[in-house]
Amino acid sequence: MKILSFNFFFLLICSISMAAPKSGDWESLFNGKDLTGWKQLNGKAKYEVVNGEIVGTTVANTPNSFLTTEKNYSDFVLEVELLVDNPMNSGIQFRSESKPEYNNGRVHGYQCEVDPSSRAWSGGIYDEARRGWLYPCTYNPEGGKAFKFREWNKYRIECIGPNIRTWVNGVPVAHVIDDMTPEGFICLQVHSIGNAEAAGRQIRWRNIRIQTKNLKPAPIEDIFVVNLLPNNISETEKTQGWKLLFDGKTTNGWKSASSDQFPEQGWEVKDGVLSVLASGDDKSKKGGDIVTTEKFKAFALQFGFQLTEGANSGIKYGLGNNGPSIGLEYQLLAETHPDAKMGDAGNRTIASLYDLIPSEKNPRFLKKIGEWNLGQIVVYPDNRVEHWLNGMKVVEYVRGNNIFKALVARSKFADFENFGMAEETPILLQEHNDNVNFRSIKIKKLN
Repeated sequence: MKILSFNFFFLLICSISMAAPKSGDWESLFNGKDLTGWKQLNGKAKYEVVNGEIVGTTVANTPNSFLTTEKNYSDFVLEVELLVDNPMNSGIQFRSESKPEYNNGRVHGYQCEVDPSSRAWSGGIYDEARRGWLYPCTYNPEGGKAFKFREWNKYRIECIGPNIRTWVNGVPVAHVIDDMTPEGFICLQVHSIGNAEAAGRQIRWRNIRIQTKNLKPAPIEDIFVVNLLPNNISETEKTQGWKLLFDGKTTNGWKSASSDQFPEQGWEVKDGVLSVLASGDDKSKKGGDIVTTEKFKAFALQFGFQLTEGANSGIKYGLGNNGPSIGLEYQLLAETHPDAKMGDAGNRTIASLYDLIPSEKNPRFLKKIGEWNLGQIVVYPDNRVEHWLNGMKVVEYVRGNNIFKALVARSKFADFENFGMAEETPILLQEHNDNVNFRSIKIKKLN
């Protein structure tokens, strides 16, 4: 037993040593005495050096404030310790920018969240003043719990190429793959406050250091990956079992729901996007629904989708018992489409289980028409099912239980025997007269 323990300890130390940068490669970003190398942008929050720490203090009637490095950084590993002893929101900006032509110089870019609230999204990745949340800790709740309120926390941010990863107190929190901004400055944020009573709250930072040479990625962590590169599967995703259902170039792996051939009209592959074209219900232009040639049992499905104004479509699963296009549907619908007002309690709105269960939507996570959304359907081996929209779980149910049966009994599917209960299913993309675009369709089999 002692030998086993020693070997395990030795291997652990070796793995940490391989992932850790060499001590001589670190550069301090804070000299412990003053704010040399930093400048303040946007808001008027107070930044000062006290006892070898940078202290940020909230001020009323001012926007978000950013203490910003004078230098830009592209690939790096950043480590910083911070302490929050009050319920204030903050963050660490990186690969960020401030340009006169963009919102009058508003700081924008990636942010590693500091969230001492009960929401517990510390370490998540937010896109400040741009796209909003990229990696809320709904994707990794255990990672978000690593933050310690009223204690010093060690943050680590690793940016190597498009891979952006975060750790809090040694716990992996977020992994985003994105190439929108490959270089930018680093900021310490003091968030704006909604009322004067919150003035005077403080956050403290110390031991701020960066490595930009001899970078080696940390070992792969088995956490959810948000990959924003179109039609791309990263090495981490491959190890987790993900594969593409759409290669971005061809219709390989897809066919008409009603035949063995891909439709000759109504669908298009262009610039990495699979599109159902608008037909206006003109039968001469319609291509009909398409399905995967492969069938799946339990699975997790991710898909990027882009709605046009007034568009209607859906992604179906649980197909096979009642015809090629009858099954459970993740609703894709613009709010301006008439069907959004039909059904019961909003059960025909975006991300709902169509005509059965309305999605619990958060307005902050609804994208505008023309922007790309990230949807996800998870069908577990025990028949639990989840719908996700842009990082939020919006529907959860159990196929075949009494509640499900009751919902089906009062829906338009009441007359279909064993509706939605097929053991194996293809994935269906619905053609419903309107232009809707898809990309980054990927699936992972669950055991």
